[in-house]
Amino acid sequence: MDKSAALLRIAESLRGAADGAAWDQVAQMTRTLAPQLDALAVSGPLTPAERAALQCLREAHDHAFDAVAVAARALQTRMDDMRANKEGWLAYAMHDTTESATSQA
Repeated sequence: MDKSAALLRIAESLRGAADGAAWDQVAQMTRTLAPQLDALAVSGPLTPAERAALQCLREAHDHAFDAVAVAARALQTRMDDMRANKEGWLAYAMHDTTESATSQA
């Protein structure tokens, strides 16, 4: 049974999840990918169409990996900025709390 259509659907879904920053979906898909590929491996030699679809899946996985790396770097930069400005954030929060308490009195 040709599995190329299923592989292409997985590749498309993985690429779409990465492009949409649906990180939970990317994580779920990558967790289930290994067992699916294991099942494909035991089903016998791949047809040329299945090999081509598997290459598309590999490219989609690489794309998702790169998207996750970019998002992780952006998050790290934001966290570093917040850490560097922690005193300012705290002062702002304290000022806002003081202002709220004063206006309620």
